Amino acid sequence: MKKLEHIGIAVEDLETAERIFGDVLGSPSYKREEVLGEAVLTSFFQAGESKVELLVPTSPDSAIARHLEKRGPGLHHIAFLVDDLESELDRLRGLGYRVVVEPKKGADGKRIAFLHPGDTGKVLVELCAEAAPQG
Repeated sequence: MKKLEHIGIAVEDLETAERIFGDVLGSPSYKREEVLGEAVLTSFFQAGESKVELLVPTSPDSAIARHLEKRGPGLHHIAFLVDDLESELDRLRGLGYRVVVEPKKGADGKRIAFLHPGDTGKVLVELCAEAAPQG
């Protein structure tokens, strides 16, 4: 694990959440990005070496929409940056951790995967790595 990459927060109203976190962090969101495969619109804030990612669903059947319906707005996941996503997943599987989302394209130029929260103290843990350059 290289560092805490970001904290993901599920929100119902992106504009309101952007205003709040802009106020709290002292600077506006530096980027919005839609992740079609997840049916989510994200908004990123820099917070020192880490980031805050706000997530709002773009479809009523997305994972974030289901999260909001079941748990309401708030912490969704914590993400750690790794050098080699597949090697980290192999290492963690060897220790008995279950992977609930296999590696795929995520927001902010990352490849992502998620560990089962039942294995990680009821916290959804995302592992992310820089995506290989296109070209």
